[in-house]
Amino acid sequence: MIRISLCMIVKNEERTLPRCLDSIADLMDEIIIVDTGSTDRTKEIAARYTDKVLDFQWIQDFSAARNFAFSQATMEYIYTADADEVLDPENRKRFRELKECLLPEIEIVQMKYGNQLRFGTVYNYDEEYRPKLFKRLREFVWEGAIHEMVRLEPVIYDSDIVVTHLPEKPHGDRDLENFRSQVAKGVRLNKRLHDLYARELYIAGKKEDFEAAMEFFMESAADGSRDGDEVMEACCVAARAARLKGQSHLFFKYASKVIAGEGCSEICCELGHFYEDACDYEEAAVWYYNAAYETQPVLNIACGDREPLEGLVRCYEALGMKEQAESYREEMKRRNTGERTKR
Repeated sequence: MIRISLCMIVKNEERTLPRCLDSIADLMDEIIIVDTGSTDRTKEIAARYTDKVLDFQWIQDFSAARNFAFSQATMEYIYTADADEVLDPENRKRFRELKECLLPEIEIVQMKYGNQLRFGTVYNYDEEYRPKLFKRLREFVWEGAIHEMVRLEPVIYDSDIVVTHLPEKPHGDRDLENFRSQVAKGVRLNKRLHDLYARELYIAGKKEDFEAAMEFFMESAADGSRDGDEVMEACCVAARAARLKGQSHLFFKYASKVIAGEGCSEICCELGHFYEDACDYEEAAVWYYNAAYETQPVLNIACGDREPLEGLVRCYEALGMKEQAESYREEMKRRNTGERTKR
């Protein structure tokens, strides 16, 4: 049986931490909890489960905090958890079985992260694999009978364990503040973080968040070193920011860049909102239809589903076309129950 160190970073998690630890503490051989500045009872609660409650000065860097936590671990494997996660009884059983029979060559175990869409996270699917269990010290192995080389890729196992995500509140405001901080420092966001910043804005951003991000994404849209996906993301954010600020010239500049390509649901929704705000409901309905049926979302799944269908209902009601409005209400109900129809 393998031995596992639990490593967590926490801040003001007095409401969720007991629920999390009650579900996993007895599966761990060591518990390390790193606090990044709690002002509530988080540290007091953590001390009920372990004597390894450590402080780490928050420097707007989650990786630095996690690396510090990992550096304190002494067991063969490290399990990483957030305070708003829970293992239910069935998955506790699966975890225990995994612990008893994990093959020694496996270096990373992925687990399914579930219940995401309920809380408006940056991911457009309810369940996804995430690396959760890590071998603390990696063994280097030579491979190949001839022209041998050291294996560089880790051995990864996709388990059937589902970790349930149950946050008390969305983390959008916190994450957007962190992104703004990184941009203000002149940090160049890599492709993954560029994508996550744009997603976070489209899912959780308010008008002021888009306005604060507008300059960064306008520069990104003109950055020749960014790939096509990043440019499309940047144009979507810049277009929405311009629409919210009433800057029509910039709005059409960035919307046109996307429409000239394959297009996406986000830009079609933006055009729908633009024409709806101008009370041109017929034109707005055209773009909402395109968002729902002719294009795909790239940042927020709601832009290809709920948002344009709600727009179609509003437009047809404004046009006095009650039957059409009701048909789209029914479509929303069908999609909510997983029954998608084609028109």
